[in-house]
Amino acid sequence: MSTTAVPDRPPTLVSDAPLPAGLTTAIDDARSPGARRRRPLALVLVAASLPMFMATLDNLVVTGALPVISQALRPSVEQLQWFVNAYTLAFATLMLVAASLGDRFGRRRVFVVGIAVFTLASVACALADTPSALIAARAVQGAGAAAIMPLSLALIADAVPRARRALAIGIWGGVSGLGVALGPLVGGAVVEGMSWEAIFWINVPVALVAVPLVLVVLRESFGRRGPIDLVGLALAGTGVFAGVWGIVRGNEDGWTSAVVLSLLAGSVLLLVAFVAWEQHLARRGGSPLVPMRLFRSRSFAIANVSGFAFSLGMFGAVFLLIQYFQIAEGLSPLEAGVRTLPWTAAPMLVAPVAGMLAPRLGIRTLLVTGLTLQTLALAWLAVVSSGATYAQLVPAFVLAGIGMGLTFAPSATAVLVDMDESDNATASSTNSTLREVGVALGVAVLVAVFQAAGGALTPELFTEGLPAALWVGAASVGVGAVAATFLPRRSARPTA
Repeated sequence: MSTTAVPDRPPTLVSDAPLPAGLTTAIDDARSPGARRRRPLALVLVAASLPMFMATLDNLVVTGALPVISQALRPSVEQLQWFVNAYTLAFATLMLVAASLGDRFGRRRVFVVGIAVFTLASVACALADTPSALIAARAVQGAGAAAIMPLSLALIADAVPRARRALAIGIWGGVSGLGVALGPLVGGAVVEGMSWEAIFWINVPVALVAVPLVLVVLRESFGRRGPIDLVGLALAGTGVFAGVWGIVRGNEDGWTSAVVLSLLAGSVLLLVAFVAWEQHLARRGGSPLVPMRLFRSRSFAIANVSGFAFSLGMFGAVFLLIQYFQIAEGLSPLEAGVRTLPWTAAPMLVAPVAGMLAPRLGIRTLLVTGLTLQTLALAWLAVVSSGATYAQLVPAFVLAGIGMGLTFAPSATAVLVDMDESDNATASSTNSTLREVGVALGVAVLVAVFQAAGGALTPELFTEGLPAALWVGAASVGVGAVAATFLPRRSARPTA
């Protein structure tokens, strides 16, 4: 095994061959005596994961309620997509700046501010009486979530000894999977039992519990400090927004229309300019929003490629399949949520196990297996989706759920495996940003394919476009599986 000596630094989590737990714990304790008093692992995980669960839940909780919201607010198909995309785009665009603010002003402090913004925006969502008002409130909600997701992982990484970090990240991944699992189910149950507004009101009591817990259990931590890269933020945010908007408008305006071509070309140019600016800023000794040096880590770079491809293919498919049960099959939101449980419940069971197995089996093995299972599941659904019975869908749902569970925790581990502690928040936010951009693009791309193939949000035409969209989703996740095969077999940096 190739190693590189780094003085006075404990070993980073080892994916295939970790140091003995006792030695790792001793190094960690020696490095932080007295002042770094450890809280019980369970309390740390609850404090950091409960707000993250709330933010993850809202990624899909609206998806299950879209048909009911449509009846109440009468949005267009484009506005319907923006109920989801406004959240994910704000989420994706602002995570990097939230991580930078956390590094500079305190991760716990910015984490709490994010929870407060998210909760107030949830109230605004519940009170919205027009599609535009709901889209605006969802964007602010996404801005709050941007401070929650990456900083929750950074706070866990700071609070947990390295010897137990794989287990902690596995449980964190399981909670993230639980948010995915319960999103459609909670959305359906709340909408059917109360009203669509209640899916947002439920965030208020969760926040009232979460904020005091965070302040008591989690200690403050800091990372790299420097001025906020506003130019980088503007270039990246505008580039992503233009790309998604161009895809959303493609079918309605025409893919060769001046507006769509301008949006897509502008998106590419802005993102290229963003990369060039970040490199220029680093050469001048500035504080880039995304330090390109992080991508020198093969584990980090490939984890981001596979995570982006996974999110694009899988969550675009989830968006359409939840609508399929309600529109094409005529089920209620709750019935649709229950039907997806063989898929969505599996990650919360499999992800913690995957986190514990990562040091033994290796990140690469788990990720390749998980992404391959999801590729096969989406291909299966693409074949049988037209006129399939529910029994024909269940095996594919189970495969997809197990695959997702094998993806969450190892992917998060791969992102942090070679990182300095001061880079944890930035690395986590970069990965979360790319995955959320993948979610937004996935919804936009798969809906565009769905419509281009003759699909429409009606019982008669829904299944016309569904197979083509699912094949595109399967291809995207398959790209992620191929990328994951290039992960390093081992990743370690022992002390000198």
